[in-house]
Amino acid sequence: ACALGRSPPPPRAAVRCLAAGACFSAHLANVSYAEARGACHQRRGSLAWVTGEQELDLLLELLADAAVPAPAVFWVGLKRNASACTHNEQPLRGFSWEGVGGGTAPQEVPAALGQWLQEPLPSCITARCAGLHLAPFPRGDRRWGWKE
Repeated sequence: ACALGRSPPPPRAAVRCLAAGACFSAHLANVSYAEARGACHQRRGSLAWVTGEQELDLLLELLADAAVPAPAVFWVGLKRNASACTHNEQPLRGFSWEGVGGGTAPQEVPAALGQWLQEPLPSCITARCAGLHLAPFPRGDRRWGWKE
C-alpha cells in the first residue's frame, strides 16, 4: 500500500513492512485522490489502509522517516461512496477502506483509529475521500488525524 502526499519527493524511497507481510511505501506528489490511486496501482499496490494501531504506527513512522514536512496531507484508501451516509457515532464516520483489487478491507476498526482532525460534512448523496493529515506539535512530535 502507498501513501501519496503534496510535497517534493524525498531523497530516497521510504518503505516499512510488518512481520505479517503488509508493506507501506511513501511517494510524495501533488496529485488528486484518483491520480494517487492510479499511481499506487501502477506500483502494483493500493492506497494505504489501516485496520489497527500497529499498522497506523508503522505508517506514521514511515512518513516521519521520509522527512515529510508538516503540515501535510496524504491520500490513503479512505472513501465514502455517494450511497453511504456520514455516521458520527462510528470511528470512520461512514467511510470505508478501499482494498486491493477493488475490494474493501475489514470495516471493524478500533476506536483509536477514529481520530478526525475535522469532522466530515454530513451527507448521504456525495462521494468523498479522506486523507491522513500530519501537523506539527510542540517538542517536535507529530499530531495526526483523518481529514475529508
